[in-house]
Amino acid sequence: MKKYLVEFIGMFLFVLTVGMVVIGPGIGDLAPLAIGSVLMVLVYAGGHVSGGHYNPAVTLAVWLRGRCPTADVLPYWISQILGALAASQVVLYLKGHPAVPPQEIDAVPALIAEFIGTFALCYVVLNVATAKATAGNSNYGLAIGFTVVVMAFALGGISGGAFNPAIATGITVMHLEKAANFWIYLMGDLAGGALAALVFRFVNPADK
Repeated sequence: MKKYLVEFIGMFLFVLTVGMVVIGPGIGDLAPLAIGSVLMVLVYAGGHVSGGHYNPAVTLAVWLRGRCPTADVLPYWISQILGALAASQVVLYLKGHPAVPPQEIDAVPALIAEFIGTFALCYVVLNVATAKATAGNSNYGLAIGFTVVVMAFALGGISGGAFNPAIATGITVMHLEKAANFWIYLMGDLAGGALAALVFRFVNPADK
């Protein structure tokens, strides 16, 4: 239960940050920096307990890589989604339930952007936080957080830059994205996480 609680708290603070810095009055072009930074500090805060996934796609990648027990996958996903849902409601309350126009996205480019961004994130997570060769390093949180910063700056204008089905849940509840587009995040993000795990296992065949 401690692991699941950490995932819930981390996801709550992650989505809370997203909503507060994106929904007006937000912080404009600096939003990706704040979002990546909060992920960085949350990974450092909870990584020693739960692994600091805060992302169903990361949980999938870590499971496929062989570092997450099968029994933990569904509880992690539930904890992450519940954290996102709770934070979304808090953001809407704090912002006064604003009328937020959802971002207009083109399905195919957005799907590709989410796939690439999530692949990059999960690829970095697996290499800096689960590989034997990088065990004990103190920079893993920084690498993970700044992957989100870079991918959000690079691809956020195309897809919204979720790279995380739980974040996608939150931004949908907060009306930043259309519910009809949720499949883009679910499919693109989980596929990106799965491919990252397969690539990691191919590149590191001896790292069990």
